[in-house]
Formats: sequence, structure tokens, C-alpha cells
Amino acid sequence: MMKLIDHTTLNEWVNGLIALHNVYGVQAKEDRFAFDRLTKADDLRLDYDITLLPPKKYFHPQHEVLLTFDRETMDFQSVFEDEPFVLLGVHPYDMAAISQLDKVFSKDHSDQHYLSRREAATIIVSDVQKISADAFSGCMGHATVEGQSGHDLLITLLEDGRYLLDAATEKGAKLMTSLAEATTADANALQARERVWKHNRKQLQQHKLKMAPSELPELLAKSYDHPVWEEKAALCYSCGSCNLVCPTCYCFDVRDELNWDLKTGQRVRVWDGCMLREFASVAGGHNFRSQRAARYRHRYLRKGKYTWEQYGEISCVGCGRCITACTANIANPVEIFNRLLDDPQ
Repeated sequence: MMKLIDHTTLNEWVNGLIALHNVYGVQAKEDRFAFDRLTKADDLRLDYDITLLPPKKYFHPQHEVLLTFDRETMDFQSVFEDEPFVLLGVHPYDMAAISQLDKVFSKDHSDQHYLSRREAATIIVSDVQKISADAFSGCMGHATVEGQSGHDLLITLLEDGRYLLDAATEKGAKLMTSLAEATTADANALQARERVWKHNRKQLQQHKLKMAPSELPELLAKSYDHPVWEEKAALCYSCGSCNLVCPTCYCFDVRDELNWDLKTGQRVRVWDGCMLREFASVAGGHNFRSQRAARYRHRYLRKGKYTWEQYGEISCVGCGRCITACTANIANPVEIFNRLLDDPQ
């Protein structure tokens, strides 16, 4: 189902969704943007450049209760969040990241906590309207959702000011029930969307990668001892900001939190990151990556080589959040990958 609507109708449709569903959409937070609970359509900003945190937080939360326990009664109860919700305004690169996390959390012993949240979600993707200064998703093949799956509905602002809504799944089509009388998109509308996609593929290359993403695994395999790792790591604060804002980072720590009665409590998982000093610490006081250079190198090999070997995908979608978040100015993947290509050792 594909429909064409104007901005007024879009707002009416969004308000209708809010009346029936839990809707989380992009909103302005002072001079930044963030996904948050949406209470009225007027707060929705589809013209944003990038959000502070990726929408993965709705599937893999920063702090998540896995189970509750009572030591006296030996009662253990798993906790699952499966209340349906709509995630509105996800950019294509973040959708690509969510699709990659779907593979990660489904592999081998599937993660039911992640999957219950994922199944409960209906995802509405919005084509990028404003280009972030650090975006390079066009270089990574994620400027659009063309050829991708995982989303339920796509919204594209066309050059004439109308919105093209394209349902990709039955879930998405159900959300468009109230638009049954709206204008059906024709071939001209699809051509207009293709022009938007062509523009975004070009403009979402604010940092230019000098190679195809598929060449990165071999390049990184030859660059294990490259001096760039020590050079850049010398400036690293080990703050983990690059990990925390990344839409494809999924590492976590699991902790037991005991209540004041010392009998009951909960097991939680929280985000963790390979750039943090204690990330690779194990029992006995050994740390497999105690040196900053080792942690710094691992981040890039994980993005461009290790995930490729596991899932056939590069674990960088080109959102550019890490570039913006890094106060030491050493987290730009494009800069590092181009350096390895231009200056082989």
C-alpha cells in the first residue's frame, strides 16, 4: 500500500496513531534531537539530522531488568517487555543497524529479551531530510532502505511537499487503515522518491571512504601492526563515548542488584563497551586488552572485520555519531580506513 498525503494529513494520521498506540518519535531537545514518547504530532521532527542515541535503545536498553529473585523462597522470575509500540522516524542507517542486531541476538542461543521487544515493535522509517555534518552512510550503502528489510513502513518527503507512505509489511499496512481514501501513489511519485534517494546517496557522504566496504576485512587483516593504533590511542580518554552512541554496538555487562533487605533483588544488564579500560578484565586480575592501543584497534577490527566474518556485514552504518561524540577527535572510521589504505605498513 502506497499513499500520498500532505503535512496536515500527516499530523492527523500521527495523532491517530498516538491515540491507539504507544508511539516513540524524534523530538527536539534544545539544539539536539532524541527519540522519546510522543504525545502530539506537533512535537514530531522528521526533519532532524541525527539523534543523540540510536533507536536501538528500545530493543537493547541502557539498563534492563532480566529477572527478579528472592533468595529465601528461591523464586526466580524472568522479566520480558512485550507491550506493542510504534517507533516513528527511524533513519535508514539506523534501520540497517537494527536489522544487524536482529541477526546478532537471534544467533545460536537467541536472546528472548531482545526478541520480545523487537516483535512488539512496528518501525516507521523516514528518509533523511537534513544531512548531518558527519554522516557517511552513503559510503556504507545505507543512505536508503532500498534492498533492506526489517522496517514496516517508509515515509519520504517529496520535492512537492507531499509525503509518500509505503507499507512494507502487514503491520505497516494496518497503521495506514485510516488513509484508505488518500491519494494512491503513482509512477510519478515513485520517480520523485527515487530522486530523493539519489540525492541522499550523494549527500550522505560528508566523509568519503576511498574503498568499497567489502574491502575492509582484507585491509584490516593486513594492518594489525599499523602505527596508527598507537598514534591515535595516545589521545584516547577511554571514555567509551564512541561505543555508547554506536547503533551497532551491543556489548553488555550483567549484574545482580540486591535490595536493602538482602534477600530480594534483580539481575540487570547494562551497556558496556570495548573502549573502556576494564572491559576485557577477567577473574584473576588479567586484562586481555589493558593497553589503550589494543582497545582502539579492536574497535575498528570489530567493525570492519570480525562482524563481517560472523554475519557477512560491516558493523558500521555510517551514522557519524562516534565522530561527533569523540572530544579527542580520533573516532572517525573513514579517516582510519583511508589512512590504512593510503599508508600501508
